[in-house]
Amino acid sequence: MTELLSIILAAGEGTRMKSATPKVLHPVGGLPIIGHVVRAAREAGSSKIAMVTGPKHGAIREAVSGLDADIVHFEQTVAKGTGHAAAQARALFEAHDGYIAVVYGDHPLLRGENFRAVLDRLDAGLDAAILGFEPKDPTGYGRFITEGETLRAIREHKDASEAERAIGLCNACILAFRADVFRDLIDRIDTNNAQGEYYLTDLVGLANAAGKKVGYGVAPENDVMGVNDRSQLARAEALFQEVRREDAMRAGVTLRDPPSVWFSWDTDLGRDVTIHPNVVFGPGVKVADKVEIRTFCDIEDAVIGEGATIGPFARIRGGAELGADVHLGNFVEVKKSKIGAGTKAGHLSYLGDAEIGSKTNIGAGTITCNYDGVNKDQTIIGDGVFVGSNTSLVAPVSLGNGAYTASGSVITDDVPDDAVAFGRARQVNKPGYAPKLKEKALAKKAAKGK
Repeated sequence: MTELLSIILAAGEGTRMKSATPKVLHPVGGLPIIGHVVRAAREAGSSKIAMVTGPKHGAIREAVSGLDADIVHFEQTVAKGTGHAAAQARALFEAHDGYIAVVYGDHPLLRGENFRAVLDRLDAGLDAAILGFEPKDPTGYGRFITEGETLRAIREHKDASEAERAIGLCNACILAFRADVFRDLIDRIDTNNAQGEYYLTDLVGLANAAGKKVGYGVAPENDVMGVNDRSQLARAEALFQEVRREDAMRAGVTLRDPPSVWFSWDTDLGRDVTIHPNVVFGPGVKVADKVEIRTFCDIEDAVIGEGATIGPFARIRGGAELGADVHLGNFVEVKKSKIGAGTKAGHLSYLGDAEIGSKTNIGAGTITCNYDGVNKDQTIIGDGVFVGSNTSLVAPVSLGNGAYTASGSVITDDVPDDAVAFGRARQVNKPGYAPKLKEKALAKKAAKGK
């Protein structure tokens, strides 16, 4: 395969988002918009990626480096247009042999196959190929001026004539060139246009004038949707979710109410998984085969073993690892804990910073008290343990294999194997004292009424 350098343009300010967060860092499917573009470029075979950002975009550079450490960053210090932005990556493209693809960084639904729509045209012998699409409303988009299969020019909307504005085939988001052609033409772009900027799209006309062969590929409108404001961000999220739901069902997942289930970009589901309505997956979730996730669960950064049953109303997060056939019931929260095979926590429990063995029963209302206001400590619970209802386990503490705790206990010391721990005050009954307490309470209420 011919080596590919992708230059991603992310220097725009995104003012229409009206946000302190840079536009391309807003998430779609739990991943920043720019992250989706990087993933698509890698899927297309990009061995090198250059990222061009603005002078106030340190947050973008930091986030992108966290996603892909091999990206080389460049800065456009003064906004002079897309052609000027692409030229900032000169240190990479001057020495590159192969293909160069310039892509806009605000297209979260872009896929590797969209790159191939133009790269394949270069493989077929063209010198340049631009990705186009046919939007329902072409207003604002650059129009493709074509002659047969040849792309003669791209006319920006503000510079287009009425006849050109009637054209339905528009510029999408990827411009691909043979590297030598790109190098030869990039510095010939001028600012003779309505905006007084260096338009990257002018490379098409320059390539034709130089006798180069220029063509185009076409992508579905949804794939090349750009995001400029909050409304478009919501639309992109909705489209992303539609695709992921269909992908999941085709892969053998049952969605009881597909529109109410929300996936993250990296949600990994096994076969014969059943997901009930109103379930939300955050990033970092891997679900094995035959898992059932019931209504109103929120799951992120977790691994769920085969045959487990989760919910309803469960929250799983923070690196949780659940073994096979684990059952977590209603209003159970698990954070940064490992739970062994066959263990059950049916009701109203918080299990944080814990390591729990197999075939253990966690009674209703159990809490691992893992935080002292400064530090978080671990609770270790062995195999075959029975934790009575309303038990507070004050970490650091451990319960040995086969141990029991009495209901209502506060456990502050380790419990040996097969021992029963009572950590509560002895019950004392005071005959006839209840009416006196009630009389005292009524008198207090009456006093307040005065």
